[in-house]
Amino acid sequence: MISNLNNHWNTAYNNEDEQLGWFEAIPLQTIELVNACDLQKDATILNVGAGTTTLIDALIEEKFTNIIANDLSELALQKLKQRIKKSHNYNLTCIQDDLTNPDKLNKIQNVDLWIDRAVLHFFLKEKEQRSYFNLIQKVVRKKGYVIIAVFSLEGAQKCCGLDLKRYNVEILQNNLGPNFTLIKTFNHTFINPFGGERPYVYTLFQRQL
Repeated sequence: MISNLNNHWNTAYNNEDEQLGWFEAIPLQTIELVNACDLQKDATILNVGAGTTTLIDALIEEKFTNIIANDLSELALQKLKQRIKKSHNYNLTCIQDDLTNPDKLNKIQNVDLWIDRAVLHFFLKEKEQRSYFNLIQKVVRKKGYVIIAVFSLEGAQKCCGLDLKRYNVEILQNNLGPNFTLIKTFNHTFINPFGGERPYVYTLFQRQL
């Protein structure tokens, strides 16, 4: 199954970035939440399901120096790393790993900020979802932050040909558990490169214990 998903995403990222349905030229909403964290510039930031996101560019432009990008697709990470090196002369740390069955990510410690823009909603099985949230519990430090942006309950039912699970703030809070406090949330309708409306819910949580 993982091999099939790996092939699926490698095929998707074989296209031009601007033609991907989730392409976002300027990740304003995510950066707004990053800035709300008031992190030190050497904070460890883990962007899961990064793909070829422009968020990495934005984080570098914000002067962050310790950024890790994760994805299941090695092609996406290769493209991202090469682009970042060329455009910013920055050696991006990339980790190819499965968020639902990690063997590399679970060795990371003391993450200051976990960022997920549009990957959680692809995990349909309860076991996959639990593995994802367990990983957050394992790697995010006390007083660290978690940004999750996913399709809202009014959002699309499919993306990139795959079924989705949709969320609201309460569902996310229940999965994260009482150790995480909601700091900020808002709804945002993303307009994809083809003009389609994609309702999202953006959330920022902070770990307390």
